[in-house]
Amino acid sequence: MKIAVVGTGYVGLVTGTCFSEVGIDVVCVDVDANKIDNLKKGILPIYEPGLEEMVIRNSEKERLSFGTNLSESIQDCDVVFIAVGTPPGEDGSADLKYVLAVANEIGTYMQNYLVVVTKSTVPVGTAKLVKESVQAALNARNSKLEFDIASNPEFLKEGAAIDDFLRPDRIVIGVENKKAEEFMNRLYKPFLMNGHPIIFMDVPSAEMTKYAANSMLATKISFMNDVANLCEILGADVNMVRKGIGSDARIGPKFIYPGIGYGGSCFPKDVKALIKTADENGYKMKILQAVEEVNETQKSVLFNKILKHFNGDLKGKTFALWGLSFKPKTDDMREAPSLVIIEKLLAEGCKIKAYDPVAMKEANHFLGDTIEYCNDQYDALKNADALLVITEWPEFRSPNFNEMKKLMNSKVIFDGRNIYDILEMKNLGFTYYCIGVKTQA
Repeated sequence: MKIAVVGTGYVGLVTGTCFSEVGIDVVCVDVDANKIDNLKKGILPIYEPGLEEMVIRNSEKERLSFGTNLSESIQDCDVVFIAVGTPPGEDGSADLKYVLAVANEIGTYMQNYLVVVTKSTVPVGTAKLVKESVQAALNARNSKLEFDIASNPEFLKEGAAIDDFLRPDRIVIGVENKKAEEFMNRLYKPFLMNGHPIIFMDVPSAEMTKYAANSMLATKISFMNDVANLCEILGADVNMVRKGIGSDARIGPKFIYPGIGYGGSCFPKDVKALIKTADENGYKMKILQAVEEVNETQKSVLFNKILKHFNGDLKGKTFALWGLSFKPKTDDMREAPSLVIIEKLLAEGCKIKAYDPVAMKEANHFLGDTIEYCNDQYDALKNADALLVITEWPEFRSPNFNEMKKLMNSKVIFDGRNIYDILEMKNLGFTYYCIGVKTQA
């Protein structure tokens, strides 16, 4: 089979590369000529473990190619994936202009039967709009070419996207007829041979599945953060509570770690979009409204602890930040809690010295020279009045605490991810604050 993937952002690049890895002929298309030129040289626009090597390997084997011309790229293709961005509008709704523009181009240039697949995260009803857009372009050409629409939402975790794609928990595909189902079944056959389930359903249900999945995970995170805040008030230890409820198979241990709020490109955007979709249809998603409110509040929890510790006087203080990206194993800074915390600290007249293993270049796009970017985690600690652990990168889990004490002005740690042991911190002489525990060392 031959497929085209339109859009070389996170979803599109991972999708195209992983399909090429199992032997499918893939062309990835993007309007950004500079990005395409870099991809041809093996220079990626995103950081994802293992992806660069896979892109280079499959490009060398000529299974994966890149281009800017959609009209040429879709010739002889069987399936075209639309994987362009759907940025949130000011009202929280998903902006579909890029998706529909691609649909129009497909209808303008297609020369044979195609299955047109929405891979971007799109609201329920988008596939219908895509179908209308493709058909309108075909009508303008007086063309009788046939096509089918499918919805194939992605469930990729940043930092583990390749494994998620090649060894998925499930493959969800919405189709309108048997012909489209047969094409999609053939496309995913390499993945089915290892027993990974494929679930066919109607198109609106597939579109809804993506939003429901992300919203459920966001709900678990906000619920646990709400519980953590109450634990601090009541004198309970949220770490113990998490273990207690996580052992229940109906709840499970995943996505119940307390912290400083979720971020990234998916959860915030998708929760807002589902709330907006419901609103437009006369229904209130009350639980999701609370999820979003809790998450925004949670991003300030660590700052409030800092403010209290220093008796409200932060002017002239220097803070070391370990981690900038919204989660480990990615350079994604979108909706990152670090941005909220840094903004609040800068407004108080503080100096920020930050280190992140991969996200500092990306962070510079958001923060510019308002903070100092350090060479390593210990460099950030020099003359710091406190350390803020923002992202739980593995290399931060077992640092040299004795070296840390020598570098810092005062031995204070604000741990936004609960990666250290309270008793150990006390024995080492640190004043230690974490999430969901009332008594700090």
